[in-house]
Amino acid sequence: MSEAFGIYVHWPFCLAKCPYCDFNSHVRHQPPDQKRHLAAFQREIAHRAALTPGRTVSSVFFGGGTPSLMEPATVAGILDAIARAWSIAPDAEITLEANPTSVEAGRFRGYRTAGVNRLSIGVQALDDRDLKALGRMHSVDEALAAVKTAAGIFERTSFDLIYARSPEQTPEAWKAELEIAIGHAAEHLSLYQLTIEPDTAFAALHRAGKLTIPDEALGRALWDVTHEVTGKHGMPAYEISNHARAGAESRHNLIYWRYQEYAGIGPGAHGRLLIEGQRHAQATERNPEAWLKSVEEHGHGLIEDIALNPEEQGDEMLVMGLRLREGIDLGRYTALSGRQINARQVAFLTEDGLVESLGGSRLRVTSAGFPVLDAIVADLAA
Repeated sequence: MSEAFGIYVHWPFCLAKCPYCDFNSHVRHQPPDQKRHLAAFQREIAHRAALTPGRTVSSVFFGGGTPSLMEPATVAGILDAIARAWSIAPDAEITLEANPTSVEAGRFRGYRTAGVNRLSIGVQALDDRDLKALGRMHSVDEALAAVKTAAGIFERTSFDLIYARSPEQTPEAWKAELEIAIGHAAEHLSLYQLTIEPDTAFAALHRAGKLTIPDEALGRALWDVTHEVTGKHGMPAYEISNHARAGAESRHNLIYWRYQEYAGIGPGAHGRLLIEGQRHAQATERNPEAWLKSVEEHGHGLIEDIALNPEEQGDEMLVMGLRLREGIDLGRYTALSGRQINARQVAFLTEDGLVESLGGSRLRVTSAGFPVLDAIVADLAA
């Protein structure tokens, strides 16, 4: 498997903060100065390129926040800077996350002209009442219209849904929603179970007893329906929460899960770069104004640049790689970590039906194991 190289670009601004979101997103009363931010993105791209000369970019991903609040000219300027800094593969995947409001959907053609060839749309629910509860600013009709518009403009599209949104969401209702979603999804769906993240509005409501979520049994039933319906329609899970038709997997996210190399650009972005043969964990300043000031003064917004030791690299590879249906290469794990996974622990987990060998040196988590993935990773890393 050839080593891929990705660029993640973080646009941190949103019109409103969703109550479940723990991403680095910020609401500002005045729109940000996009020309000033573009100049800062360009400087930070040049900084990372100096650390990683000679790479060929396999994918670029604009995440957030809400990247569809960026002007198409800003996106084009960032892509031009990336092309000046590195070579870009002829078949590079260029993804932008978008919200499906009519205002943002109006920019879709501009993004395509700028060079974006894949759109990931934050639909989140196909129920207007649940969209309101999730703090979304679009309706179901707007979302489906945006998905249809995107399919006519971009070579590739994906959209997200959240399930286990409330104790009232039955497996039958979720199955019907999934069937509608698959009818509109050309190739890829990201299907996430709602989790209560610390320091979010939902966490405060949950602590106060004002928000209830499905119990473990209902959550598992919804999980089972998810995999049953997507599998039936030829969109099986290739990662614990991501489903695609064959060949339509997110190439950028595969870089993360395969523990390959990527540069993180923008406020709160993370990266994993090989610098002079040593893998570094990098992170930038999360506050947008502080990041902007740092880049303008120093040429970058890095606040963390740590050389990872072999054990740390092995642990990260396990956490990321075992999310994938293809599993991990145990030989690569040994090469990274300097140690072997405990064969006795693998045997116990295999006997319990939680992991399986794919022949050679590949190991993967089974369908029965995915719901308890965290425990499996902890067992294997011990």
